[in-house]
Amino acid sequence: MADYRYTAYFENEVLRKRPYLKKEWCVQVLENPIRTESQDGNRFRFWGRIDEFGGRVLRVVTLEDKITIHNAFPDRGFKK
Repeated sequence: MADYRYTAYFENEVLRKRPYLKKEWCVQVLENPIRTESQDGNRFRFWGRIDEFGGRVLRVVTLEDKITIHNAFPDRGFKK
């Protein structure tokens, strides 16, 4: 298992705005994604379904190292 890190933005903004999110869900998505893709700005997107979250899909955005979590949110419009 990788040693995951979190940006200050994630710690101070994302978790404040979305207090229902759990860091372990983000790690779960990174370790078992149902889809991944690169994003502008040397970031990567990962999607994963979270059973504990009502089976909803969570999108997690990392920095280019793919282990520093920068953003996470439910992706209501996800399509495989």
